[in-house]
Amino acid sequence: MIQRGARILAVPAIALLLAACSGTDAGGARASDERWPQWDESAGVAEVVAFMNVAVPEGATEAKGAVQINPQEDIYLLSFVTDEGTAEDIAEDLLSEAPLRVRKGDSAEGERFGHLGLSEPQTLKEVRWAGVCPPCVNDGRRSKVQWIDIYVQTLEADRARVYLQAF
Repeated sequence: MIQRGARILAVPAIALLLAACSGTDAGGARASDERWPQWDESAGVAEVVAFMNVAVPEGATEAKGAVQINPQEDIYLLSFVTDEGTAEDIAEDLLSEAPLRVRKGDSAEGERFGHLGLSEPQTLKEVRWAGVCPPCVNDGRRSKVQWIDIYVQTLEADRARVYLQAF
């Protein structure tokens, strides 16, 4: 009687073992081989601009955009070079409760902007930063955006590199 019970329990255990080895779960669904994060290779500046509801200013150069796909929330990156005044106007348009302020270089959280061939803005010395939660400041233009970071790096000859990161 005990042997028969052991055999009955062994059948489901073997089925589970075979499913695990074959890459499917017990219900037959294929297990995911995906690694996170991933980059959406088809997304660029246009997709990021549409999500953030920001515009790359006329005359801006070196515009780059990317979307990092994550299980919980995607990260949208945008960078371009413009004049210093326009960079400050963009920061102001985000409706942050605090103006751009100098941030000492911090360690990088991941290598997101590196995907665009850029330094991580939070690692730059004397970069100015502001962050905003669009829903918290009732910015209906960006109701699907939970957070936007803007970093402004002063370059030469009244030029600045703008880094925007949103989720």
